[in-house]
Amino acid sequence: MAEVLKVIGLMSGTSLDGVDAALLETDGEAVAIPGPALTVRYDGETRALLRAAIDAARGLGEASPMPDSIRAAEARATQAHAEAVTALLAEAGLKARDVALIGFHGQTILHRPEARFTWQIGDGAALAALTGISVVSDFRSADVRAGGEGAPLVPLYHAALLRAAAGLQPPVAVVNIGGVANVTYVGHQDILAFDTGPGNAPIDDWAHAHTGRPVDEGGVLARTGMIDQAALDAMLAHAFFDRLPPKSLDRMDFGTGAVGHLSPADGAATLTAFTAAAIARAREHFPEPANAWIVCGGGRHNPVLMEALRARVNAPVLAAEDAGWRGDFLEAEAFAYLAVRSRRGLPLSLPTTTGVAAPMTGGKFHKAG
Repeated sequence: MAEVLKVIGLMSGTSLDGVDAALLETDGEAVAIPGPALTVRYDGETRALLRAAIDAARGLGEASPMPDSIRAAEARATQAHAEAVTALLAEAGLKARDVALIGFHGQTILHRPEARFTWQIGDGAALAALTGISVVSDFRSADVRAGGEGAPLVPLYHAALLRAAAGLQPPVAVVNIGGVANVTYVGHQDILAFDTGPGNAPIDDWAHAHTGRPVDEGGVLARTGMIDQAALDAMLAHAFFDRLPPKSLDRMDFGTGAVGHLSPADGAATLTAFTAAAIARAREHFPEPANAWIVCGGGRHNPVLMEALRARVNAPVLAAEDAGWRGDFLEAEAFAYLAVRSRRGLPLSLPTTTGVAAPMTGGKFHKAG
């Protein structure tokens, strides 16, 4: 029987809101016992550095030298993750020596699997030195180099949670609404996963541009607006939705141009409807209808988005907490789980989750000290 380890998982998603840190006791297979978790929010300066890095990355390739803007963002992101580890250790009453590993996702600044390239900034060796804990980082590159999409990577953890859940009969769809939205479909024997389309990113960018706030908190702006059906239809006509899964997206693949002529409220309403409609279209690729949908990630806090999703899928839509899960920390937990799998040489992705030709392990190990 594999050893159960205390591991910290770290996740900074495409919403650019901060670092989620979660402690998990796991063997990387059947055992996954959540411990303390917390979020360290990015300040405005850090978000600005990361946005600048994303902008800079779009014109670069893998062989390009790293611009100063990306180097500065990587250093700040790594420091922010170290601060999150320190805060979590204090919260849990643990010392660095009590934790076997950190699973460090890093911050995605460019994702172009069609070019066999994905870029998550974050210095794993520096994080190991700063925290005194060995680190597994760079979870996606091996899959992408092997021809996979490199995303989503959380499905194996979703499946492990569902195997342990009581009262949830397959098939079940687990949706994560971050900057990009993705779904894991867990059937009686099969796992299928893919990005569904935009998540919070276009809504957040619209809110930031029109209100100065990083998100449409509580969907307040969207609730006061009207959906522009012509703009919604135009966005839903994007070729991405006709592609067969597995498939994945970059945060910037869907912007706000289609609603640029609308008022702030109508634009927010239309973009929110678009995210819900894109998620609902995932049903077109399911082998059979899901009995329930479980929603994780920041998007579940947007009641307008949740209402729109419930109106579009013919099944119960639950927040993660309704299933007994921690919706804000599921991805952080997943990277703790995947870190152990990486060290054990177990697959992180499957042909049905990323399109890679064969089950693929990955990750780079950075030993503390």
